[in-house]
Amino acid sequence: MTQTIAPRLRTLVLLLLAAACALLAAAGPASAHAALTGSDPREGAVVDKAPAQVSLTFSESVSMDDDSLRVLDPKGKRVDDGKPSGTGGTTYSVKLHAGLPDGTYTVTYQVVSADSHPVSGAYTFSVGAPSDTSVSVSAQGAGGGFVGGLYGVGRYVSYAGFAVLVGGAAFVLACWPRGSGVRVVQRFVVSGWLALTAATLLLLLLRGSYTGSGKVADVFDLGLLGEVLQTKAGAALVSRLLLLAAAALFVAVLFGAYDKREDEEKRDLTFGLAVGGSVVAAGLAATWAMSEHASVGLQAGLAMPVDVVHLIAVATWLGGLTALLVALYRGPADTPVPALAVRRFSRVAFGSVIALVVTGTYQSWRQLGSWTAFTDTRYGQLLLVKIGLVAVLVGVAYFSRRWTAQLAEAAPAVAGAARGAGKASGSAAVQAAAKTAGKASGNTSAKSSGKETGSGNAKVAEKGPGAAEDSGGSRRAAQLARQRAAVDAARQKRQRDADPNRFGLRRSVLAEASVAVVLLVVTTVLTQTEPGRTEEEAKAAGTSSATGSAPSTGAVTLDMPFDTGSQNGKGVIRVELDPARVGANDMHLYVERPDGTAFDIPEVKVALTQKAQDIGPLPVVPDHITTGHWSASGVQVPMAGDWEVAVTVRTSDIDQVTVSKNAQIG
Repeated sequence: MTQTIAPRLRTLVLLLLAAACALLAAAGPASAHAALTGSDPREGAVVDKAPAQVSLTFSESVSMDDDSLRVLDPKGKRVDDGKPSGTGGTTYSVKLHAGLPDGTYTVTYQVVSADSHPVSGAYTFSVGAPSDTSVSVSAQGAGGGFVGGLYGVGRYVSYAGFAVLVGGAAFVLACWPRGSGVRVVQRFVVSGWLALTAATLLLLLLRGSYTGSGKVADVFDLGLLGEVLQTKAGAALVSRLLLLAAAALFVAVLFGAYDKREDEEKRDLTFGLAVGGSVVAAGLAATWAMSEHASVGLQAGLAMPVDVVHLIAVATWLGGLTALLVALYRGPADTPVPALAVRRFSRVAFGSVIALVVTGTYQSWRQLGSWTAFTDTRYGQLLLVKIGLVAVLVGVAYFSRRWTAQLAEAAPAVAGAARGAGKASGSAAVQAAAKTAGKASGNTSAKSSGKETGSGNAKVAEKGPGAAEDSGGSRRAAQLARQRAAVDAARQKRQRDADPNRFGLRRSVLAEASVAVVLLVVTTVLTQTEPGRTEEEAKAAGTSSATGSAPSTGAVTLDMPFDTGSQNGKGVIRVELDPARVGANDMHLYVERPDGTAFDIPEVKVALTQKAQDIGPLPVVPDHITTGHWSASGVQVPMAGDWEVAVTVRTSDIDQVTVSKNAQIG
């Protein structure tokens, strides 16, 4: 059977790698856990006089500095005092200069949420009346640009390095102790440690620019680095570096003292290494849990340990899978991966999948909150992709288990053939070396015997060349032996790889690892995406979602068709409430026929009701202004919320109807 990857499998690998690159390229700026849920003045509002301050409310705690919250006039000049003050970490306000003229003002903010992601945005409000403004609110969002892209790559490499380090070490300890002496496995685990360490240092350097200006020059700002070290994310990265020092000691013992022990002694050391390695792995996983989505929101005290278990399960499964792939493809011929080790890993992987399902179900409920969030939010859509990839991975693993069973059945015969080949090759190498050495010795003896009758000086002179020839013959013999050993090792590798069961296992494990690459990309993007629960809460609380609201003026406009059942009893009544906020408002009503022409009716009345707080109905009796137009000033709205606006229309002495719509006011 051919030893190269089958064409179909090669195509699958290339497609999966292309999908991974596409996902990384499309990741874009990080979306944050925190979301703006309220503001005063609200977005698009038109206020009678300039407010004394501007306040913002977020869905979770955020951190700010003096430049995080800005208010700009129509010319782009700052009109705030530059000192935001917070209450409880979720609401921040900044005082404005006195005597601000009429016009449109722009509020910009750039903060860092409690789960370490940057949040930025902007909106406008107007004083007196809207005006033109030179301020652009379409600037690049926080976490974007070159620095944001590099930060995303660093996050991916750190997750991959963690999986390789933890999964590779677990594969050696739990499944294949003899693998601690295999050079390719050693390099694999050490590369995971190096990747995680380098990525952590990179993230630490990029952190200040990533959450701030986004400029490459700020990466080397030591003052900014000092500020990062005082944040929760900075402390998590420093803790990770300290734990990586302990991980380096663990790796040194695993591939040093542990490898040199005999099998009996290894059993005693395995328990200690397992305990120490588990503690270090849990600590490394906790550096993510303590600074990202799990650390904030619903049930954070339970979510963080669940997240630690989830990360370790992912690393054990995917990292161990990759270690098995490397050993199958790059391992030495004289130390093949035994069927027992593959069976052990199969059991470890199955336990990891169970842990992933349990912890993943809890995380999905916590981050989504509803079934609709699966399809209506970006987080839910990515989670569906992740679930699909896990299902594919489990399906491919089924075929790996089948090849493992067949490999176990064929293992005794293969082992016997390998031992026979090893014996034969060893004997051939010894014979070749002896033959070459004997030939060299014979030549030396013949040359020496011809010089026995010479003087003592001549004998000494003859001894020198003889010794040189003898040394050259030994070197040639050793070189020949090495060449024959290399040829025999290559023959053993071909015989091992020709085993159809082992070849099938290699292909299925390669397919698993390829899917795992894409799965890790999706997981990395998920950690940078705003959870569905938060996104839906922000949409529900956003004032821009008010029914019939007009963001440019702050007024609410409601069109309500009516039909009293009498002749000429059909039409449309339009209600305008301006500025639709708590306090005094102006109300205008317009009555039109179905063809759009204005007409008068005997009577129109309005009532406002907020059912959630059991307020109302509050009656409003407008005055007739002109044909089809009624108006009322000073309409009081006592509190913000969802109000029902009910309009009673009477078209004759006995024909009337009441129509209603809801509107967000305040």
